Amino acid sequence: MSELNTERARHGIVEHTRRLADSAVLAGPDATVPTAPKWTVTDLVEHVGQTQHWVAETIERRVTDPTRLPMEMAVLPVDPGEWQAWPADSAQRVVNACSDDALDAPVFNPAGDERSGTRFWVTSLLNEAVVHGVDAAGAANRPADIDADIAAALIENHFRMLTSPTWAMQRSESAAALRGTGQTLQWLATDDADDAWFLERRPGGATWQRGTRSADVTVSGPTWSLLLALTRRLPLDATDIRVDGDVDLARHWLDNTAHVSG
Repeated sequence: MSELNTERARHGIVEHTRRLADSAVLAGPDATVPTAPKWTVTDLVEHVGQTQHWVAETIERRVTDPTRLPMEMAVLPVDPGEWQAWPADSAQRVVNACSDDALDAPVFNPAGDERSGTRFWVTSLLNEAVVHGVDAAGAANRPADIDADIAAALIENHFRMLTSPTWAMQRSESAAALRGTGQTLQWLATDDADDAWFLERRPGGATWQRGTRSADVTVSGPTWSLLLALTRRLPLDATDIRVDGDVDLARHWLDNTAHVSG
């Protein structure tokens, strides 16, 4: 796969935030979110908008020290009639903050990997807008649409996070569960021959690489379906997902790695 360029990612943040807001208005503030059942649509809109404003301030101030990160969160408008304008403003603010001039500026990167802080945040916020946009669409009983190149970039970001230097500190139980004795998993996109990811669970932790190899279990399907399965928005037995091999190994991976909200 080719890398998702930053302009494409920034556009994706704005577009998927707009879709999320449209779905939220349609669903209504008190609607429950099927894919995050402890949340209402109000919680969803608040979370996404607050996160975007918080990250924008972090980048605008060029915060490098985690003890100096913003302490106050933006306030969600009480009137749901403002819920299309408020997320639109937060998305545009953070996209402006993630300008080309800021891409390699010193900014805190929670993953502690080789990416600059701003590049980390661009991908993370695209993930927030896309995945929570799916949540909002489900609450509104609307279909969700994710382009293959965006889904592939977010799958790769998911694996980057799980193997990042700080994952063991932030999610020690997950990191411990990912260790193994050589068990292997293959994730294979059926809509793009170049999109495939191979994972190996080693005593020191999980590793990943692009490409295809023989594995104990292979999970295949459209790229967007793989993303939603990895984030537990779609079950492994969905009609367009195929699992060949040790299905329990795939389920164990998902049970111990997925980011779950609410």
